Amino acid sequence: MATADTTDISKEPDEATTEAPPRESSRLMYGISAGHGIKHFGQGAILILVPEIKATLALSDVAIGGMFAARDASMGLANVPAGILTDMYRHRVPMLLAISMSFVAVGYLLIGVSSWYWLTVLALMILGTGTSLWHAPAFSELAVRYPERRGFAMAAHSTGAQVGNTTAPATIGLLLGGISYLGVEWAGLGWRTVAFLLVIPAILTALVIVSRFKGKATPGRKSVSLRSYTGATARLIGNPAVLAMALMHALRGAAHNSIQLFLVLYMSDVLNYSNLTIGIHVSLLTLAGIASTPALGLLSDRFGRRPVIAFSMASITVLVLVFLVAEDGWGLMVTMVVLGVFLFSIMPVIVAAAMDSTEHGSEGTSIAVLFAGGSLVGAVAPILAGVLNTHWNFDAVVIFVAIVAAVGTALAIVAPMGRRDGVSGATGGV
Repeated sequence: MATADTTDISKEPDEATTEAPPRESSRLMYGISAGHGIKHFGQGAILILVPEIKATLALSDVAIGGMFAARDASMGLANVPAGILTDMYRHRVPMLLAISMSFVAVGYLLIGVSSWYWLTVLALMILGTGTSLWHAPAFSELAVRYPERRGFAMAAHSTGAQVGNTTAPATIGLLLGGISYLGVEWAGLGWRTVAFLLVIPAILTALVIVSRFKGKATPGRKSVSLRSYTGATARLIGNPAVLAMALMHALRGAAHNSIQLFLVLYMSDVLNYSNLTIGIHVSLLTLAGIASTPALGLLSDRFGRRPVIAFSMASITVLVLVFLVAEDGWGLMVTMVVLGVFLFSIMPVIVAAAMDSTEHGSEGTSIAVLFAGGSLVGAVAPILAGVLNTHWNFDAVVIFVAIVAAVGTALAIVAPMGRRDGVSGATGGV
């Protein structure tokens, strides 16, 4: 009881096993979602810095792909300790979230000072580790707090990410490119200065988490023992429904990362767009997701995970292929907006599907398996996309991404999935 929420539980010991009051629960959900938005602001900002980093360090497309492959691999590996620590020391969730943001700050600090390719790779790996450490504690906390609205809770959390993903590109593009409008002339900032500025929100968020959420613990939950945790983990690794969603997450992530990264390079190298124009276009890729993310979550709660996931992956397949004809102008813009309805928005439904098949006490590890598998398997995608972009062109990347999404569609149709019974505990697919 010592680690329980002091505002709701320590004064009412007899209610320690009940769910937190709605007001407190909503505040927690939206607080974690806001932090997720700031984390994704930092995660999304790096894309707009890529053309500047590429030009300054004289890098090839394959070298850029390698940088992001290293980042994705570090993201995958970071999920393993994050999942273990989340499940075994649940009352330390706020500290894990603060450490996540601290790694983001260190990553951007190193990016700002680096003039060497391998130091930049290390910086992206640290940045990736920081962004990945957030997932296990945040998603598992929401899964436990809101078992009957799991799809919506995951979607609300990811809506925060969509806000960060949407505001970051346009903001960073403006900072880099400056502005000339109605007599206002501003040349913008250097990309290293922008990298240093990105350290500030990460540090401030870490401080807010430590000060505001210190001592918060999930009502009625205790840290599990090593023995019970090991047993639950062994069953989890053998759970076909969780493993299927890990592969689904990998396919979605591979499609997302590849098309997003090389769209930026296509707009910079082929279309000669300015930093601001690139930033605005990348923002369009996630803008619609602010509304569609909670909508897809609610639909999955009502009608099931499978139809929502399958339809979304099929839509991604078709919409990506539209880039073969919508190469510039309004066609490109509209395609990016519509693709954004599904590209990132389906991710929380995949997470919810994994949670439906996860035992109590191993929610963090389930998230770790999901994100680790996704990141490690998907880490090769940026390198392959870089090779395709170098030897053929962006059209080859488009076809590659469409194939990946099509495989994801087929998997969604046949994959085992757990029951949506409002609680974790289904141990197999149906």
